[in-house]
Amino acid sequence: MATETPKQQAKITLYWLEKSRSHRILWLLEELGIEYELKTFKRLESRLAPPELKKIHPLGKSPVITVQADATSEPIVIAESGLITEYLIEHFGPQLAPKRYGPGKEGQVGGETAEWLRYKYFLHYAEGSVMPLLIVALILGEIRGPSVPFFIRPITGAVASGVDSAFLKPSFANHLNFIEEQLATSPQNGKFLAGPELSGADIMMIFPLEVAPGRSGLTKEKYPKILEYVDMIHNREAYKRAIKKVEDATGEKFSISL
Repeated sequence: MATETPKQQAKITLYWLEKSRSHRILWLLEELGIEYELKTFKRLESRLAPPELKKIHPLGKSPVITVQADATSEPIVIAESGLITEYLIEHFGPQLAPKRYGPGKEGQVGGETAEWLRYKYFLHYAEGSVMPLLIVALILGEIRGPSVPFFIRPITGAVASGVDSAFLKPSFANHLNFIEEQLATSPQNGKFLAGPELSGADIMMIFPLEVAPGRSGLTKEKYPKILEYVDMIHNREAYKRAIKKVEDATGEKFSISL
């Protein structure tokens, strides 16, 4: 009778929050094909995460995972999408990380492959460059909206429009043009961001690209490759399974955006 390996014995729990970046971690777990437990949380009316998440991590953030190596070990708590993605790939899915070095260049400075460099770059780019812009766009939308008292709305609206035209629109155009070009020049004529195979780069980038259309000027006419790429991800069986998992768990239709 075959015995389980230490990695097969590990217990992984994902603390998933609706309309959040945690969904890409659920997708990753489905791509890895490993066992995990899913615990779902709903946002408050304020759109903030519920206080129960602070029992898992002091910041009350999602995504958060816990990993328990075996029945006798204390679970470790891991937050932040990039770290979670890297941790899960390193331990459970090395196939989602491109080969680091070219032939005969192992360990050499500058010997890294183009695929690996892109993989590492987009792991950080998603949260470091794109998401801050989308958060600013979300905030500007709020100060233009009905939650602002009508008598000061002209002032907040003017401020929002100024920031939008002077900063957000040119910044979004710069980044969307860059991503479109990166898809067009993927190594080995690949359809994914880091080459011909799915990688952690795609796991990290899907969320900002999913929420971008309503906030950034992302349209099929201007950026066809980006939206074709998003459609390709959405058609993956693992992504469809991730959606079914949360719909079964919550009893509600899945939506990614606030």
